[in-house]
Amino acid sequence: MKRPIIAILTILTTFAGMSVKAQDAMFSQYFANPLYLNPAFAGTNICPRIALHFRDQWPSAPGTFMTYTASYDEHFDKISGGVGVLLFGDRAGEGGIINSYSASAMYSFKLKVAQNFNLRFALQASYDYRGLNWEKLTFGDMIDPKYGFVYNTQEQYPGKEYLNIHSFDMAAGFLGYTPHLYFGLAVHHMLPMVSFNGKSVQTSSFMGAQTDNPYELRPVKWTAHIGGYFDLKRKSRKETSFGDISISPNFIYQHQQHFNYFSEGFYLNFYPFTVGMWLRHGLTYKGNVYSGMDQNGEPIYNPETFHNMDALIFMFGLEYNMFKVAYSYDATISKLKNATGGSHEVSVQILLPCPQKRKAVKDLICPSF
Repeated sequence: MKRPIIAILTILTTFAGMSVKAQDAMFSQYFANPLYLNPAFAGTNICPRIALHFRDQWPSAPGTFMTYTASYDEHFDKISGGVGVLLFGDRAGEGGIINSYSASAMYSFKLKVAQNFNLRFALQASYDYRGLNWEKLTFGDMIDPKYGFVYNTQEQYPGKEYLNIHSFDMAAGFLGYTPHLYFGLAVHHMLPMVSFNGKSVQTSSFMGAQTDNPYELRPVKWTAHIGGYFDLKRKSRKETSFGDISISPNFIYQHQQHFNYFSEGFYLNFYPFTVGMWLRHGLTYKGNVYSGMDQNGEPIYNPETFHNMDALIFMFGLEYNMFKVAYSYDATISKLKNATGGSHEVSVQILLPCPQKRKAVKDLICPSF
């Protein structure tokens, strides 16, 4: 018996589990992927910067996540700010059941407030695509009690218009910094628009107000970060030399729907080597839980949260001329530690020379990884 409605519901349930109930992809080398963290980082290197990133999350678990990014940014004096381009790709599920891609362009305006204090304000526009690979899905009528998945499903292919979601998205951010301190805030998924079955509909109100639209994709993500960069030993103020030592403590908070993640860590740089260590943990809102009756016989519900110690992150990086390469490993410390295999992440940055007649001076001194 053919049941296209059940097939379509299966698709929507899969998307809901991936996008509505879950968070955006998360990286551990935060500052090696600066445009993904906050669009206000666009142009902070002044000279052209290329950043490449790969993350393999939970390789020991079935249906692993593989995520890629590539970005380019540069500062232009004529427009008083920096521009950047960010490409994102993500494969989720065994063999890539759900594939997500996006292309973003951003501009950050630089405002010099004082001699040693600057602000950057940024806007980002993105085109997103998410597709479901029908050939990778399995259904109950394909299972033989003895031999497993041996039958062909009777579910009908619903058509590609039900398997692909296209959307337009926007983000904003700001960054404040001095020679030693920096802080910022970014807001992603501000105005998502989605095209479903060929019809364009708005899926959420400004800044993430709730909606009853069944095709809502992503809740708003908030990212706040603060950190410092301090030289412990430096031979020259004009250039970095072998053996220069610096330390950079950092704190990052991210909130998306019911998820709250906190990351505390530091980088220790002994040029050209850098090591880093982070602790990532979170609070997840589980809803209102019944806890008894009040004196009037009315039920009492109290909010319940779950504290999750997610991972210890270890990072090692190396700088050589215009190249920066780093590897990090997320050691899972939650209840899933025996099933995930941790997470692996590799980044490569290429710092190109500035065009002629432009000063090759970094605008913001912060970690590279």
